[in-house]
Amino acid sequence: MVYRAGVNASRTARERARAELVAEITAAARRQLADTGAAALSMRAVSRELGMVSSALHRYFPTRDDLLTALIVQSYDALADAIERALTGVADPVDRWRALARAVRGWALANPHEYALIYGSPVPGYRAPADTVTSAARGITPLGRLLADAHAAGALAVDPEPVTPGPAADAGRLRAALATPDLPDGALLAAITAWTGLFGHVSFELFGQFENVLEHRDAAFDATIDRLGRIAGLGT
Repeated sequence: MVYRAGVNASRTARERARAELVAEITAAARRQLADTGAAALSMRAVSRELGMVSSALHRYFPTRDDLLTALIVQSYDALADAIERALTGVADPVDRWRALARAVRGWALANPHEYALIYGSPVPGYRAPADTVTSAARGITPLGRLLADAHAAGALAVDPEPVTPGPAADAGRLRAALATPDLPDGALLAAITAWTGLFGHVSFELFGQFENVLEHRDAAFDATIDRLGRIAGLGT
């Protein structure tokens, strides 16, 4: 038993050391994102900053795409964590929508390079693997929950017009992804409109498209998310 405990303790120490080094590597890579952008991310530059030989870095991330994937997953998870914190203790669906939207904007403005990595221009030659899907879905899942709750309470306005077959199939896939079996097709498609409108507004602000156009950015954002909330069927 003593021997096994010693082995387990040693393994735990190795795992802890590996986790710490992985965290150092990804932190250095995020700094490089800020300096050069995702397209110019260099394994050699990261290893040089950390004082490692490049062959050692490749033991943790075999390719640059593996490192990019780790950064993308971390960014999606960090955004989802910010949303979940913002929604803690908020019950009213309209207030939840506003809290969710403000959390997205707040995180984006505080972490512009990470936001650009997941919602900006695609990195040339990079194809995101399935590893990113679960983390990417975490951000929109709270929207599905709040709309489902509003619908169950009779507080969600749904467009009565029938949905054509193509969009209906898309709504079915979204319903399955969000695990919202009772949401009508129209509500799901309206949710996508509101969601993309939210990120479009945030992207325009973050990437400088509002320069010399919108001076009162906070007020403009609040008005936008209320309009988008109404599109989603919430009585904002």
